[in-house]
Amino acid sequence: MAKTVRLADIGERLDVSAVTVSKALSGQKGVSEEMRQKIIKVAGELGYLKRVKEEEKKGGYNIGVIVAERYLHEGESFYWKLYQELSQRAIARDCFMILEVVLHKDERTGELPKILQEKKVDGVIIVGAFITAYSRFLAKNIQIPLLYLDTPGTVDSCDSVVSNNMMGGYHMTNYLFRKGHKKIGFVGTRLATTSIDDRFLGYLRSLMEHGVNPREDWIIDDRDREYGQVDIKNKFQLPEEMPTAFFCNCDLSAYVLVRKLNEAGYNVPDDISVAGFDNYVNRMDSYVSETLESTGLTTYEINMKEMARRTMHIMIHKLDNSSYTTGMFVLPGKFIERGSVKKIGDEIPFI
Repeated sequence: MAKTVRLADIGERLDVSAVTVSKALSGQKGVSEEMRQKIIKVAGELGYLKRVKEEEKKGGYNIGVIVAERYLHEGESFYWKLYQELSQRAIARDCFMILEVVLHKDERTGELPKILQEKKVDGVIIVGAFITAYSRFLAKNIQIPLLYLDTPGTVDSCDSVVSNNMMGGYHMTNYLFRKGHKKIGFVGTRLATTSIDDRFLGYLRSLMEHGVNPREDWIIDDRDREYGQVDIKNKFQLPEEMPTAFFCNCDLSAYVLVRKLNEAGYNVPDDISVAGFDNYVNRMDSYVSETLESTGLTTYEINMKEMARRTMHIMIHKLDNSSYTTGMFVLPGKFIERGSVKKIGDEIPFI
């Protein structure tokens, strides 16, 4: 069987990112005309465009994926991996997927994505949260089947596929209490994304059920609220009095926190325990300390493959039947215990 040609394969030939290739092939801004023609040429040589045309002849749908620029800033990000999973599912369903990255300035000014302006797609998947005003703008102006992924959307009638973030945060914080920790901090900028907020609410629920009041100085910001990018230089400010454990809203923030703790003279997990969320790290991430390389990070895995499978299942049904709807579809995650959390006493009971 012939190998499936990926956007990354085309990009590798020209030393550009897969995002740049996607922009070029879908006619988006941000790529010079010279580079666009080079990409189209290489795509043709590798058989990518032929495969796309063959899929269109089969009657497959063109499905747009819209994501904010900030989520793909790191290249091999969580959302980039999620998009790759979606693409594989789309190909398996004889569909062609077009990615459009919404620039921050377009999000602020209310610019409709080009794939929608030019009516290039039959349905749209919005991955991750946009600022509230832009989310409402999209919901109002998209007149084709719409599905949200990893965000619940902004209107009551929308369909979405999300991970069980609140219960995941609750489970992870309960785990820290079972390890004897009572002084537990949280790392994540509130109101930056709905996912962070839901994980924070799970953390608060666990604290409340254990009779522990949250301390504001133990709730540490990890990113800029407006742009949503993890800010290593200006955030992650450690408190004067430290908790015995931190629950971090994502693994990247956990890795950065461990680095910050090490620099401040703390050892993980002997001095302070750290737990993450998502079980995903950029393979080029430079923040993974020697500590975590040897012990591993205790975390709560998001099932990206199932999220992608379920998303495509729902979208195809919505395209086949305009009245089809699911509401919010919530997928459970998986607890993974490694060596970044230390038991310091007996389990702290619920009140």
